[in-house]
Amino acid sequence: MEKRQQDHFVAVGGEQLYLKRIYCHEDGPPVLLLHGVMANGRTFYSDSGRGLAHYLAEAGCDVFVADLRGRGRSLPKISRASRHGQTETICEDLPALHRHIRELKDGAPLHWMAHSWGGVHMSSCLIRFPELAEQVASLVYFGSKRSVRVRNLNKLVEVDFMWNIASRVLIRLFGYLPARRIRLGADDESDKSHLQSKLWAQPKPWVDSDDGFDYGAAAQGVRLPPALYFAAGNDPCRGHPEDVRRFRDESGPHLSRLRLLSRRAGHLHDYNHVSLLTHPDAIRDHFPLVLAWLHGEYDQVSENY
Repeated sequence: MEKRQQDHFVAVGGEQLYLKRIYCHEDGPPVLLLHGVMANGRTFYSDSGRGLAHYLAEAGCDVFVADLRGRGRSLPKISRASRHGQTETICEDLPALHRHIRELKDGAPLHWMAHSWGGVHMSSCLIRFPELAEQVASLVYFGSKRSVRVRNLNKLVEVDFMWNIASRVLIRLFGYLPARRIRLGADDESDKSHLQSKLWAQPKPWVDSDDGFDYGAAAQGVRLPPALYFAAGNDPCRGHPEDVRRFRDESGPHLSRLRLLSRRAGHLHDYNHVSLLTHPDAIRDHFPLVLAWLHGEYDQVSENY
């Protein structure tokens, strides 16, 4: 069946959020895909038809790939005038994207999937708004962690120096993090979004810096949808398996599986933080587990870490 694509824009906070829709079957189960920091929705698709979004569409899903404020094709682009951060992502943008898709799909439950920090945004939103959690059928996260507690050279360079120190210097110079210009990432970050994620990446309580909402405490009283967590075997700090496990554990009691994508665990490669989504072999290695989870076949997905 022919694969179709549509462009959608969702108005929120005086800005336009871009949603790319990819589908073969218009009545397929809706899936919302969300990128991480210094990234955009291109994490999930290419112009040549590769990526998780195309894989899911070809498997019968109705896929919606989001660009957060200022990233990708969302407007306006991030600049020194940008005042939004992750609080706005959690409290405004994700609920608005969710509502837009639900309206298109006549109220059908959604499946939420994310890469890296996108999983933190998604879980935070569902913990803060339990009524949304009831409308989400499942979660799938690729390399998602909140705090970075591992200690190694990569963490020292990538997190302690580049993210915590050098990035703040650049923000003071430009008014935002020009990650794309300096080839640090695929897209830029606002001052607030960088600062808030920097604070949460530290081994401190999971608390909103705007209003003090305690996500860690609230998570104990909210049951997230069934969640599949992927961790890459060759990911030393941006999504280390131990940090992924900690994120899963602090998110409260919920049905979950943690899959380590490594040769030793029975997979084809020792994937890294990016290749767990982009490697050509992903479609025959672990993407089928995503479909099993989406279809509620939880017994077909074992925990291996």
